[in-house]
Amino acid sequence: MRLLISFAALFSSVLLLQLGFGGVVPLDALSGTLMGFSGSQIGLLGSAHFLGFFIGCWWAPRLLGSVGHSRAFAAFTAAGTIAILSHMMLVDPWAWALMRVVSGMAIAGCYTIIEAWMQSKVTNTTRGRAMGVYRIVDITGSLGAQLLIAFLEPAVYLSYNLLALIACAAVFPILLTKSEAPATGVAPRLRPKLAWDKSPLGAMGVVVAGVTGAAFRMVGPLYGLAVGLEANRIALFLAAFVLGGALAQFPVGWLADKFDRRHVLIGMSAAAILSSAGMAIATQGGITVLFLAAGFFGFTTFPIFSISTAHAHDFASQDERIELSAAHMFLFAVGAIASPLIASALITGFGPGAMFGFIAFAHLLLIIFGLVRIRARTAPKDRTRYVYAPRTSFIIGRLTRHGRDR
Repeated sequence: MRLLISFAALFSSVLLLQLGFGGVVPLDALSGTLMGFSGSQIGLLGSAHFLGFFIGCWWAPRLLGSVGHSRAFAAFTAAGTIAILSHMMLVDPWAWALMRVVSGMAIAGCYTIIEAWMQSKVTNTTRGRAMGVYRIVDITGSLGAQLLIAFLEPAVYLSYNLLALIACAAVFPILLTKSEAPATGVAPRLRPKLAWDKSPLGAMGVVVAGVTGAAFRMVGPLYGLAVGLEANRIALFLAAFVLGGALAQFPVGWLADKFDRRHVLIGMSAAAILSSAGMAIATQGGITVLFLAAGFFGFTTFPIFSISTAHAHDFASQDERIELSAAHMFLFAVGAIASPLIASALITGFGPGAMFGFIAFAHLLLIIFGLVRIRARTAPKDRTRYVYAPRTSFIIGRLTRHGRDR
């Protein structure tokens, strides 16, 4: 209970951030379609989000060192709120893309500051419980953001204003907390090559995770509209995906700790191909089948990132872990930036099922590469524990801290 009280302000801000900024993603796709944006332009918005996310991850630790935690958090939140409010003032896909760069930067910056603040407070005794609650709050906020779409009318001021109000409210727990802000730390160096040097398979898995997650979360509403879903059902459709991913973490984590992680990764990618095929044909089975298929798709694809990072950390020394986590976040962003544009173009040109053909192809490449890497070297005997790794900032590695199994 003391742990929850001490982190209450931070967790409250996380929940509000997810609800406010997270709700913009599906709302933009629905609103843009209603106002005549093309499929490729909807994909552009998703790519712009992850471009801003990368900028925020890189810039936030530096701004944090200059002005401190509270001021940096307020600045990022204000910038993101302005971006949300600007949507209905200037209806143009390129203008919206710029706004999404700003909002993506804002949420990455806010997460960086929250995680830096948490890092200063946790101890080895409380780290596991703190991260457990943090993940629950993050996933709850993500689920809530998808479900909000059922109550928000696309392409109207009120919907964007409501999201802006929720996002803006995230500053209050941070600014009004009596807890003293921690001293600023040194920003991790960004060395993408480190991820490849430690584990080529881990690096490839992270890129595929970025391709998969960004395609579904950013372009999923476009798929939902293409198969005839209404806004309230699109909300449930997206929520089923997130819930499936959340439910996967315990059983997949158990498998990843018990068996060769390369085999588990290949098996999950094979399951992802099956779930992609299921998504491509699920519309023929009705709404219930479609929701179940979305949940299974989330179950098979969400853990890919965490399995890949856990495998890579098996080959890293303790002083490399923070920079390795930052490198993985960079590679995830690379895959995520390109993916929505490709997925939206495929839906426009070949129909809604084409997006899942693209995702299945990415996982097929990962399976082939995994089989090659199994022949290249043996699995390490001394392994880290599997950790569900949130994809939130470059400094998340300071919180997760993969420890060695004994």
